[in-house]
Amino acid sequence: MPSEIGKIVADEWMKTPEIRPDMNIELGKFIVMPNHFHGIIFIGNNAYNNEKMGMDAMRCRDAMHGVSTTHSISTDKTDDEYKNQFGPQSKNLASIIRGFKSAVTVQARRIDPDFGWQAGFHDHIIRNPNAYENISQYIIDNPKKWNLDAFNK
Repeated sequence: MPSEIGKIVADEWMKTPEIRPDMNIELGKFIVMPNHFHGIIFIGNNAYNNEKMGMDAMRCRDAMHGVSTTHSISTDKTDDEYKNQFGPQSKNLASIIRGFKSAVTVQARRIDPDFGWQAGFHDHIIRNPNAYENISQYIIDNPKKWNLDAFNK
């Protein structure tokens, strides 16, 4: 039976596609554990990652941050034109997780003022159906392994 905070985690995760309809999100398997969370999220084609950006641009972009991974050198450019063009990170996996963790934290701290998440998150791109099945099974089996978890005291 999930704790009160565990229920908040599950509820907020389930709201993710509804909160971000413009990102074409679907949820796969997920599990709320006593001290961590596993979930699969599908981010489909949308206005922020689709063909409108152009395939040449997509081939040279970091998938998570949408920033260029190539550099062109031209003697016609000034130093100001070479400055980083990183902006606020939105409409990507990191922004989804940031919003999810923030929403959970606000509610969870009403129950436990010391509630906190680990910094960052671990992600993995699922590249084929076999990998999806393996990761889904790992998520399903995770509760059975709880008694072996080093943090289960």
